Amino acid sequence: MKKMNIAAALVCAASMTAAAKADDLTIERLLGSPSLSGPTVQGLQLSPDGKRVTFLRGKEENQAQLDLWEFDVTTGDATLLVDSNVLLGGEAEELSEEEKARRERNRTLTGKSGILSYFWSGDGTKLLFPLGGDVYVLPLEGKVKRLTKTPEYETDIKFSPKGTYVSFVRDRELFVVNVDSGTEKQLTTGSSDTIANGMAEFIAQEELGRYTGYWWSPDETKVAYEQFDESGVIVKDRYEVQPDGGVVTLKQRYPEAGSANVTVKLGVAEVASGESHWVSLGDEEDIYLGRVGWTADSSNVIFQRLNRSQTLLDMIASDLNGGVETLLSEKSDIWVNLHNNLNFLADGRFVWTSEKTGYRHIYLYGSDGKEIRALTAGDWVVNEIEKVDAGAGLVYFTGYKDSPIEQHLYSVALKGGEVVRISREAGWHQVEVGDGIFVDKFSSPDQPPQIMVRSLADGTTRSAVLANELDSEHPFAPYNDGSVETEFGTIKASDGTDLYYRLYRPATLEAGKKYPAVMAPYGGPHGQRVRREWKLDFNNYLARNGYVVMVLDNRGMWNRGLAFEGHIKNAMGTVEIDDQVSGVNYLKGRDYIDGDRIGIWGWSYGGYMTLMALFKEPDVFKAGVSVAPVTDWRLYDTGYTERYLGHPDAPGDVYNKSSVFPYVDTFNGDLLLIHGMADDNVFFDNSVKLMSVLQNKNKPFELMTYPGKKHGIRGDVQAHLYNRAFDFFERSLK
Repeated sequence: MKKMNIAAALVCAASMTAAAKADDLTIERLLGSPSLSGPTVQGLQLSPDGKRVTFLRGKEENQAQLDLWEFDVTTGDATLLVDSNVLLGGEAEELSEEEKARRERNRTLTGKSGILSYFWSGDGTKLLFPLGGDVYVLPLEGKVKRLTKTPEYETDIKFSPKGTYVSFVRDRELFVVNVDSGTEKQLTTGSSDTIANGMAEFIAQEELGRYTGYWWSPDETKVAYEQFDESGVIVKDRYEVQPDGGVVTLKQRYPEAGSANVTVKLGVAEVASGESHWVSLGDEEDIYLGRVGWTADSSNVIFQRLNRSQTLLDMIASDLNGGVETLLSEKSDIWVNLHNNLNFLADGRFVWTSEKTGYRHIYLYGSDGKEIRALTAGDWVVNEIEKVDAGAGLVYFTGYKDSPIEQHLYSVALKGGEVVRISREAGWHQVEVGDGIFVDKFSSPDQPPQIMVRSLADGTTRSAVLANELDSEHPFAPYNDGSVETEFGTIKASDGTDLYYRLYRPATLEAGKKYPAVMAPYGGPHGQRVRREWKLDFNNYLARNGYVVMVLDNRGMWNRGLAFEGHIKNAMGTVEIDDQVSGVNYLKGRDYIDGDRIGIWGWSYGGYMTLMALFKEPDVFKAGVSVAPVTDWRLYDTGYTERYLGHPDAPGDVYNKSSVFPYVDTFNGDLLLIHGMADDNVFFDNSVKLMSVLQNKNKPFELMTYPGKKHGIRGDVQAHLYNRAFDFFERSLK
C-alpha cells in the first residue's frame, strides 16, 4: 500500500514553482499541468459508513490514467487502493468500439484510461470497478478479486443493492454474477446487430443524460431493463480520416432530425428464474424512455415516458402484473427537462422536482401521486436533490437560491419551512452528502479547488482532503500574481433581462491604449459558463496577452428558469446573437476597448454561435474561431434538435432560418474553422458543407482539421489547436 498526504503529493507534482514567472504560462503548460487548474482527483464518493472518501486520481507520470485512492477522514492520509498498472500487468488497455463510443458520450471519461468508475456495495464492505473490459471486486478486508476474464467487453458494471451480485452488459445482453461463488447467469436473450438488451441507446446517452439501460429492484430479486431496436434508424456513411492518411468508412445508425428513432421496450427479469416479461409503455411507440426506477418496497417499477416533442412527461407505476397507474404528468409549452430527482420514501411517498412554476423546485407527493406540499419556491432554481434523510425529516439539495452564478448546499424540512444554506464560502460547491457530513469540492475566482470534509449541521470543516491555499510557496502562486483581473457583473438584454458576464482583462492597462476584445460564448441550451469558480483556461491566457475577454451567458441558457431558456424555442441563432452584440456594445462603452477589433470564439454550440455572429453581424465581429460547429440543424440528432426547433416537417421555415447558410453572403471578416475528422457527434459533414459554400461564394477562410479526432479533439493536439487560435487572433485583431 502506498500512503501520502494528497495535498502534499499534488504540490510536489506541480510543474511550476513559486519562482516561476507569469509569462511562463504557455498553452502547453496550461493544458499539461493539472496543478494549474486544480486537483486531479475526481469520482469523489463517501463510503456508506462515512469513514472514507474514495476518489480517482491520475498517475504522476500520466494524469489520464486513473487509479483508485482512499482518504481516511480520521488520520488525514491518502492511500492508493488499486493500481491500474498492476491489474493490467503492464499491458495497454484495449477498448471495444462500443466502449469508445460510450466514453465519448460521457464527456468525463473521454481521453481517460485505467479505473474510470467504481461502486460501493450497500453495506460498505466492498468496492467494484471495471478495468480493461473485465470486472473486479475489492473487499476492504481482502485482496482484489477478478470476476470475469473474457475476450468480450463487459460494460455498465453495477453492484446489486445488497451486494450479492454484480451485473453488467456483454455483447448487448445483460448478465449477473454471484460475488461469492462466481456463478454467472445471462438474464436476457435475443440481441442482434440492431437489437440490444440492458443498454441505453445513442439519444439517451447523448441528449437525455441517461447512460444505463437496466435498473435493480431494491430487494435485488428483479432487474428492469430496456430493449431497443434500431433497425428503423437511418444508416449514415461516416468517413473518419485517420492520422496515417487512411479513411475508415463507418456505417453509423444516426437519427437525424425528422427521421425515425429507435423503438423501445421495458422488460423485467427475475434473477432467480431468469424469466422475463414486458411492461406496457402505452400505445404510442414514438416516445423516449426518460428514466426508470423502483418503489422502495420493490413492488412497482417506475418509468418516465417522454413524448417525441418533449412537451409531456408521464411518470407511470407498473405493479408487474399488468396494472399501470400514472402518478403524475408534467406539461410545458416550452419543453420538459429530464432530471434524476426522484426519491421514494419507505411509506410510498416520494420527493420530486418540477418546473411547473417556471423554476425547478422540490415537492413532496403522496403514494397516490397527489401533491402534499411544495418544499421550495421562488424565482430561483434547484439543481439536484443530494440526499433525502427521512429519519431526520430533511432534504439536502444543491441550488442557486443566493445567486444564479453560485452553487450552494441547502437543506429543507419534509414538513416544510425555511431553506437553510449549509455551504459557507461564496463560490461554487459540488458536494457528496453522507450521514452527518458532506464532501465539499469548492472553488472561487480567487481560490483554487479544495476538497474538505464538512459538517452537515453547520458547514464547518472536519478535515481537508485537498486544501489549496494561495501563498507565495504554492505552485498556483505565479498565476495569481495580479496580471489578470476578473470581473463579474450583469448587463441588460434588449427586453430588460439581466445577463451575467465574466470579464478577463489585463490588470494593468496602459494609459490611452485601446485593447482588442473577444467574446467567448457557449450560448446554447443546458449550458452555463459564468460561474464564481476558479478558472484557468484559454480565455485567461488571452487576457494575459493583451486581450479583453467577455464570457456572457445569453438568453436560452441554463439555471435561469424555463422562460429564460425558452427564448430560443423555434428560433436558434436569434436572441443569443442579439445578446452577444449587447455585450459588445457594453464593452465599447469602456474607453480602453477598440470597437473595431472585436473577435469571437466558441466550441460546438459556441462554434455555431461564432459563425452566426460573423455572418449576421459582420459590422460588429471582425474575426472568429469556430470549433466543431453545427452548420445545418437537419444534420443533427432528433433528441436535441427537435426539443428546441420542433420537427423539420412542421409549418414554417424554422430549420432554414436557424442554419448558418442564409447569412453567408454578408460575411466579410476573418474565420478560422476547426473540426475533428472523426467527430461522431457533430459530424464533419457540417464543416464540409460550409467549406463548399464559402468556396463557391469566393469567401476566404482558414481551416484546421484534426485526423482521427472526435468532438472534443482531446489529447496533446489541443495545445496545437489553441496555439493556432491564438496565432489567428494575433494576426486578425492586433
